[in-house]
Amino acid sequence: MPRYLVAIHHPDDYDPAVSEDEAMHRAIDALNDEMIAAGIRLFVGGLHRAGTAKSLRADADGNVSVSDGPHLKTREHVGGLWVLEADGMDEALAWGRKAAIACRAPVEVRAFH
Repeated sequence: MPRYLVAIHHPDDYDPAVSEDEAMHRAIDALNDEMIAAGIRLFVGGLHRAGTAKSLRADADGNVSVSDGPHLKTREHVGGLWVLEADGMDEALAWGRKAAIACRAPVEVRAFH
């Protein structure tokens, strides 16, 4: 069965203490329970703010440098994700719609190779 990434996007300055409330947590917990009951959830995880990331780059000689912060310089970053096993993109999108509502944030759905 195909696997899909359902990624939640947060703005650079996202602060869970300010942006998340108990109702949102209950909605996400309910969505997780629904995914488990449907047998489609393989993995779920939330990420720390993008500013806490470390970026690694290899040069032509194989030396790897490490720098602070995300690799991509954007205004939004992945804040959390699910890996789902679904019958197809339409089913994955249906779960993505539920995620967008529960998380109150933009969601990206992508198939794995």
